[in-house]
Amino acid sequence: MKWRSLEETTPGVDTRPLREILAERKEKIAKYVPAATLEVHARVMAGLKAQGLAANSLALGSQAPEFSLPDHNGNMVSLAELLRRGRLVLCFFRGRWDPFCCGQMEAMNFALSAIEQTGASLVAISPQTVKQSFFMADQHQLRFPLLSDAGNQVARQFGLVYRVPDEQQAIYRRAFVNLPFINGEESWELPIPATYVIDRDGTVVFASADEDYTDRAEPADVLRSLS
Repeated sequence: MKWRSLEETTPGVDTRPLREILAERKEKIAKYVPAATLEVHARVMAGLKAQGLAANSLALGSQAPEFSLPDHNGNMVSLAELLRRGRLVLCFFRGRWDPFCCGQMEAMNFALSAIEQTGASLVAISPQTVKQSFFMADQHQLRFPLLSDAGNQVARQFGLVYRVPDEQQAIYRRAFVNLPFINGEESWELPIPATYVIDRDGTVVFASADEDYTDRAEPADVLRSLS
């Protein structure tokens, strides 16, 4: 269920660029996961790219939709409240079961101080339940809120949601990734990973979305957008 990171098994924090961390994880997965399984994941990503899911998601210059969601401690957090404090870095991720999501959240955690020095804040949104988000925040020592988007309602407004195809569902079940349990509902829907920077007036000033779940926005690029 839960990906154990290098940070949990060795002292210190992995300070490499996120692309290097994710490339290492992708290389290890390619070494140990059966080729037929990798082919299914590749077909799903290719299908989503053919649909233009990322291309049609919320774009640079758009107005971010208002939301109010519970964080990993059960406290309600709204976009309006966050923007009253300053600009917002907003990450959509799939869940604590995904090693690439864990790597991204740890990298964003490392960048948090630099983000806050610009006057911005950071939150991340996934469809997993509040309890799953609490476990993730605790296990990875995350210092920013993880918001639970039940039924992907907010991710849907950002244009990020897809249904996991049946052949990929079968793979997840074999790997004990029980999305109905993790997300608390039966839809088998996920968001594609995406990162946004939202200005105080709600305008999207940085947008990165990708159907390839092994590719995430580099924290350094996010920080440059805040400078």
